[in-house]
Amino acid sequence: MSAHNNTSCSLMLPPCLTGLYFTVLIGGLAGVISILFLLVKMNTRSVTTMAVVNLVVVHSVFLLTVPFRLTYLIRRTWLFGLPFCKFVSAMVHIHMYLTFLFYMVILVIRYLMFFKHKDKVEFYRKLHAVAASAGLWLLVIVIVVPLIVSQYGSAEMYDKKQCFNFHKELAQPNVVIINYLIVVIAIAATVVLLVFQIFIITSMVRRLRHSLLSHQEFWAQLKNLFFIGVIVICFLPYQLFRIYYLHTVTPSDTCNNDVAFYNEIFLSVTAISCFDLLLFVLGGSHWFKQKIIDLWNCLLCR
Repeated sequence: MSAHNNTSCSLMLPPCLTGLYFTVLIGGLAGVISILFLLVKMNTRSVTTMAVVNLVVVHSVFLLTVPFRLTYLIRRTWLFGLPFCKFVSAMVHIHMYLTFLFYMVILVIRYLMFFKHKDKVEFYRKLHAVAASAGLWLLVIVIVVPLIVSQYGSAEMYDKKQCFNFHKELAQPNVVIINYLIVVIAIAATVVLLVFQIFIITSMVRRLRHSLLSHQEFWAQLKNLFFIGVIVICFLPYQLFRIYYLHTVTPSDTCNNDVAFYNEIFLSVTAISCFDLLLFVLGGSHWFKQKIIDLWNCLLCR
């Protein structure tokens, strides 16, 4: 994001962001509401279920900040003070990485189930599931969020009427190093998850072949592809562009608005992951499964 220091470094936000964040808000709320009806029927001791519950919380908190983003995008003036601007600005990053974390938890658990031939992985008691989630959120609320918000946009003086213009922070070497580390870890984790998923799907196709669609295990792995798809479509483009962004902005001009303009677009695409809950619910419907079966039968007939 571009920094705003008086009037010398101001970022023109893409007009398309208004429609994108409005769509994210509507689709995200629909997904949160729809998944709540599904969670009532799910096993609350399941590790996967608790990861989904925490995913709902992450999306819900992020969606609460979206109306403030929309207000700024429409009015082009920030009305809520600089500290809250820093929180809202940081929240899109917190949302992206926490969502990515819970995706990894879900995928790793399902991979373990596949390789160990288990039907499910559960906590011993419901209280243990609640304690694990509470411990994670305590860590996020007490340590991660205050640390990010206190350090985010702290190196320069910014106009309190402008928001989401903090990329002058990249002039600090330690900030650049941390950004590079995060990017490398995120890309490496994505590649590893994708390799495991391709291996599992390939082995299932070879083993089950024509009876593939009659096995519940295959449908579980198909849901895994959905989570990986969200990572590849929503998160990976931003991480790849981040390498170019850090290389371009850091060593030279921290007011490079052209690069910051595209960085803001790639960052906003990560918010589309809020649609995952809605698609997850729709993907579990009988209609969706029937369409997959019809497509598979059509491919086999050729």
